[in-house]
Amino acid sequence: MKSAESEEILHDEFDEYRDTIATVDKEGKRVWIYPKKPKGRFTRYRTWVSHAFLLFFLTVPFIKVNGEPLLLFNILERKFVLFGLLFTPQDFHLFGLAMLTFIVFIILFTVVFGRLFCGWVCPQTVFMEMYFRKIEYWIEGDANEQRKLDKAPWTAEKIRKKTLKHFIFFVISVVVANYFLAYIIGMDHVLKIVSEPVTQNVFGFSAMLVFSGAFYFVFARLREQVCTTICPYGRLQGVLLVKDSIVVAYDYNRGEPRGKIKKDRSGTADSAALGGGNAANPVEKIQNTVSRTLGDCIDCKLCIAVCPTGIDIRGGTQLECVNCTACMDACDEVMDKVGRPRELIRYDSMTGIESGKRKIFTSRVYAYTAVLIALVALDIALIASRGIVETIILRSPGQLYQQKDETHITNLYTYKIINKSTQELPVKMVLMHPEGEIQIVGQEPGSVAKGEIAQGAFFINMPETALTGRKTHLTIEIFSGDKKIDQVETNFMGPGGK
Repeated sequence: MKSAESEEILHDEFDEYRDTIATVDKEGKRVWIYPKKPKGRFTRYRTWVSHAFLLFFLTVPFIKVNGEPLLLFNILERKFVLFGLLFTPQDFHLFGLAMLTFIVFIILFTVVFGRLFCGWVCPQTVFMEMYFRKIEYWIEGDANEQRKLDKAPWTAEKIRKKTLKHFIFFVISVVVANYFLAYIIGMDHVLKIVSEPVTQNVFGFSAMLVFSGAFYFVFARLREQVCTTICPYGRLQGVLLVKDSIVVAYDYNRGEPRGKIKKDRSGTADSAALGGGNAANPVEKIQNTVSRTLGDCIDCKLCIAVCPTGIDIRGGTQLECVNCTACMDACDEVMDKVGRPRELIRYDSMTGIESGKRKIFTSRVYAYTAVLIALVALDIALIASRGIVETIILRSPGQLYQQKDETHITNLYTYKIINKSTQELPVKMVLMHPEGEIQIVGQEPGSVAKGEIAQGAFFINMPETALTGRKTHLTIEIFSGDKKIDQVETNFMGPGGK
């Protein structure tokens, strides 16, 4: 009975919250959020995770495998390196499949764990809450002090604090922007832009300024708006979450109806407000049980005060919630002070809140998992079977066969040899037909640098007696030293076999 009444009260009180967001008022103007500094076990855990993330972010651009960065996403040159494997535009099908696999993983992860990624390892949250926000606390103080400082007139002290804060913010933004570019163009190129005169790298220097300004704007002004209105993943989770998804949730069965703790004149907490308390004898226990009208939530609103997006988690799961656990720490601290069990706000599912039993592995989860495993297996198989070079040989368009002499026919071909390895490769084309020969036009391909393309043209000369018809099937093998690295099938055109 209590569950139904609690849910009804909860829904009545929060009828309007779904039509608005905490960071925008009724006139559409920005409401600046001043989150109170969180503290507790989950904040401590997230701090450790953020330090690990920062260490990864700062060290990976310097790690190289066979001369290539460990991770590189060079969109401009269409060059991608994943854990030492070089991918060229010719591997677009692998890239597309990898993106599909990643999307299915996001779907599965969100269905099971909600927006856990956002609160723990999203770069936006890590930098904003774990570094920029802490610098703000250090310079300007906690939430109330920040409010007073912003409302105060411009004094020397206010100018000093604001200037220092924004100077540090911009310096960090410059560092983050440089590292961000290192994942696109490589750390070697970034260091070159930084060390050489601006006139020699005008475009690169301009890109650094643009990215630095963008990061500064995001962390100094835009802030939680990235999570609440811009991030596509935040919008996507609304259609992915199910009742069995593990999210930061408020236990309304236990918490409702909420109310302040009242004390009598002697300073003892009133049992009605406390929800029963500890009675000394059976009669008092019965009286307290009858008078028990309030739940465990004392309506202190600290869960709202610490929320970086300004929501009230007691209203239920909301798109603005990034699962940062700040409200969980705040609520646990209050529960400790009033002598009630922790985890009034906790990681749980709606099914768990309603029935007391979590059900993670549903039929939907099994289905997504099966699809994900199949895609991962396909990715691994295609990458494992991918050659270190890709050779494209085409007959020259618009060209028919030519009579070289009385007994030999010749065809003109163009070739491209794409080196997908991380080292320079010597290459040689060999015609697998004992009576034919390849005659290169111009210079021999010789060797192909890593990630580069060798291209040119060549003739194939064949005796008429070796032709099997108007089209004769030929095989050309590509060797690097004594090792065969690729094979291409093509046709040789002639007047007919003899």
